[in-house]
Amino acid sequence: MAELVIVGGKDVQGSLQDIFKFARTSPVPRQKRSIVVSPILIPENQRQPFPRDVGKVVDSDRPERSKFRLTGKGVDQEPKGIFRINENTGSVSVTRTLDREVIAIYQLFVETTDANGKTLEGPVPLEVIVIDQNDNRPIFREGPYIGHVMEGSPTGTTVMRMTAFDADDPATDNALLRYNIRQQTPDKPSPNMFYIDPEKGDIVTVVSPALLDRETLENPKYELIIEAQDMAGLDVGLTGTATATIMIDDKNDHSPKFTKKEFQATVEEGAVGVIVNLTVEDKDDPTTGAWRAAYTIINGNPGQSFEIHTNPQTNEGMLSVVKPLDYEISAFHTLLIKVENEDPLVPDVSYGPSSTATVHITVLDVNEGPVFYPDPMMVTRQENISVGSVLLTVNATDPDSLQHQTIRYSVYKDPAGWLNINPINGTVDTTAVLDRESPFVHNSVYTALFLAIDSGNPPATGTGTLLITLEDVNDNAPFIYPTVAEVCDDAKNLSVVILGASDKDLHPNTDPFKFEIHKQTAPDKVWKISKINNTHALVSLLQNLNKANYNLPIMVTDSGKPPMTNITDLRVQVCSCRNSKVDCNAAGALHFSLPSLLLLSLLSILSIACL
Repeated sequence: MAELVIVGGKDVQGSLQDIFKFARTSPVPRQKRSIVVSPILIPENQRQPFPRDVGKVVDSDRPERSKFRLTGKGVDQEPKGIFRINENTGSVSVTRTLDREVIAIYQLFVETTDANGKTLEGPVPLEVIVIDQNDNRPIFREGPYIGHVMEGSPTGTTVMRMTAFDADDPATDNALLRYNIRQQTPDKPSPNMFYIDPEKGDIVTVVSPALLDRETLENPKYELIIEAQDMAGLDVGLTGTATATIMIDDKNDHSPKFTKKEFQATVEEGAVGVIVNLTVEDKDDPTTGAWRAAYTIINGNPGQSFEIHTNPQTNEGMLSVVKPLDYEISAFHTLLIKVENEDPLVPDVSYGPSSTATVHITVLDVNEGPVFYPDPMMVTRQENISVGSVLLTVNATDPDSLQHQTIRYSVYKDPAGWLNINPINGTVDTTAVLDRESPFVHNSVYTALFLAIDSGNPPATGTGTLLITLEDVNDNAPFIYPTVAEVCDDAKNLSVVILGASDKDLHPNTDPFKFEIHKQTAPDKVWKISKINNTHALVSLLQNLNKANYNLPIMVTDSGKPPMTNITDLRVQVCSCRNSKVDCNAAGALHFSLPSLLLLSLLSILSIACL
């Protein structure tokens, strides 16, 4: 602890050396009072007792009864109460242990005050410097530390850098670190596979490239215990350790090799899927592209019937049939397949004869079902052709040409029950009248299915489709709609109803339709029918009628050749329409037109005669 007293004089700024120099070379005239302070140096980690004096502030011209006052961080600011000053003597003391790593320098201020607390002089800065002690070990803060080096790397290849942190003063040896390798696991093939630069922390290889061979190492992973020591590595220094994991990475220095020169496979004709797994060996790392295999069919696959893919778990080549094979075309196939790695080989390694293999594939004969040709089969016929008419003779052939089998035919699906097939020669004829208007016919096409069954053991079946396009004939009479109408007995508009006509046939056997009132006699001519267009006509009255129900026979004829006619009774209800009320209950008996009455009389006579 030093005490410096300057009695009067100019304010002097600078180091203690500058202050002393100034004092020797300058006169010391008395000019003004001055507080004199010098930096206080305190070692960290001091022990009891506390408080202890660490410095003193001097003011030689301090007025009587004046007092010293100390302020700043560590006094009246957080952390409070670390320092205090004797207000009468100027002695500065510390009250507790200091930690340089928490606060290295405290900036305080000293002033003198009168009895009322009014500042007389100051404030003057007072710097408290905490002196470092070696109380912190080196720490590796950035782990985990994992490095990689390629196998076969030259001696001196840098793997990674490991640096530690020391919280002590970096300007002192307390934080000056040195590195060394304490332990290597495993210790084969050499206990000193690596070296660490003691100052930088760089880890480099020290063995020859031949020893750094991943495929011959007991374990491609090394663990190094790295020690960092402060005090520049002296024995009195503190130490810290960390583990460095070094992976010897694989490079593609081994080509894949088939375990066999030839592979055998069998497959049934017509089948698809994997038929054989091709196995290879590769000494490279299974987790890398240096090990993963890529297969290629280089010969024997002109029809692209085969594909090969790599099983990612086993590295096997899965050879598959993707287009069904035909025994009758070829019973044997020979493929030449090569295997490579996903990653390229290193320059001094190449693919050899073991990287190719031959696969011999035997196709097994299977009894295949007969095949119809053509399929579908198509014919066109008029509807209503006579029963027993021959439509066609189907033709099915057996793909098993080497077996010389016979074929029999049968009907599989005939929704309307119209067809029959000769089981021996395949002739198809009709067993009923074909009707284009049948609900089983869609868009004028009737669909039937036939089977062809060979004589194999077990027999095989093929299916063929027959499409019969039915041409329309005029076999459906038109019909009218509606068949009921109402009209008021005092209607001013004598129009009764607009009739429409429809026909199940196709053009030209449908419209234009001809509308007529059937056999209307002179006394009965109170009705009139007028054409509106090709499909509609208007029925109207020539005079008002009494309230009653009337049946009016309407005859409609289509345009077919020959035409077809249909007569339908139109029931007309003449209703009473009074005061917005419509009453259509018949007032009397049903009224018929004269032709209708004659027809009823004739039917009655015939009924009596039959009795």
